Amino acid sequence: MPDPHQPENSAYRIAALYRFAPVDHPEELRQQLLALGEEYGACGTLILAEEGINGTVAASPEALPLFLDAVCDALGFDALPAKFADAPYKPFGRFKVKVKPEIVTMRAGNLDPNAVSGQRVDPEKWNALIQDPEVRLIDMRNSFEFDYGHFEGAEDPGTVNFAEFPEFAKRELNPEKHSKIAMYCTGGIRCEKASAYLLERGFQNVYQLEGGILRYLEKIPEGESLWQGECFVFDEREAVGHGLKPKR
Repeated sequence: MPDPHQPENSAYRIAALYRFAPVDHPEELRQQLLALGEEYGACGTLILAEEGINGTVAASPEALPLFLDAVCDALGFDALPAKFADAPYKPFGRFKVKVKPEIVTMRAGNLDPNAVSGQRVDPEKWNALIQDPEVRLIDMRNSFEFDYGHFEGAEDPGTVNFAEFPEFAKRELNPEKHSKIAMYCTGGIRCEKASAYLLERGFQNVYQLEGGILRYLEKIPEGESLWQGECFVFDEREAVGHGLKPKR
């Protein structure tokens, strides 16, 4: 049965995904995932580490769910959450699988977002939270991403890469002064580690946007939105706006 949410002219279905869960022998799994990518005609990039998986991939609307199920089975996961979008053109050049020490590089020790993480806030409740005058709202992305678009009242920490966030936090954030910190990023993964980092350092009320900017732009109508501009994405679409409509 055709998907009623699938545009008729969509040649590719895109999945942005991550999960923090133990992955045994990521180097060996890399070859298995590369073979699956070829089998299902996938493109994009997956990052594997012992702490989990992260990436954005695409395939035909028919092949993508089969590919994701196969990846999930290969990793031994019971589920692999993803956020979806569509494109009328191929959004990536080829399919790659990279093995790294972390699925999102922070270099702040062994943080486990499954053990400790910020309070997740649904997109429908996000506006009320960030309009609270006691909340310090921080964009967890890099400055060039912030320039594409950001939430009203958000702070750009001025980082070039995510690994610079711990230094920003040590310099600019104080658990005795900042009682409420809200953070957001593209899909949620950077907030997972950043919130764990802050909570381990004594911050009490740390909030993160569930599903990231992508989920917010998908769920919240433009007329009710506090988002300004577009959201940069790491593929040929370049950026997306409300309803996840691509810039180009």
